[in-house]
Amino acid sequence: MDQGGAPPVFSASAEIDGDHLHVVVAGEVDMATADTMLQAALREPAERITLDLSAVTFFDSAAIHAVIRLAQQFPDRLTVLPSRQVRRVLDISGLSGQSWLKPA
Repeated sequence: MDQGGAPPVFSASAEIDGDHLHVVVAGEVDMATADTMLQAALREPAERITLDLSAVTFFDSAAIHAVIRLAQQFPDRLTVLPSRQVRRVLDISGLSGQSWLKPA
């Protein structure tokens, strides 16, 4: 019997459209889930990647590292759509001026 419970703590899904991969991440991205997020973004060969983090509620240093790895692998071909929480962490980390980071 479903008792309603809390939403999942983490999810990552990827959808390819031609040469564009759109990865949607929700919940908490931390040491336990950052690699799953990264692997979702690398699963399909793509020229451009959009990493939609607008539903991310927690974002730690492991998550930052994963995004930086993507930015290095896909220079000028990565777009990150942050939640307010993600934007704040990236601002504090000194990454707010990166071309791949869009407004929250």
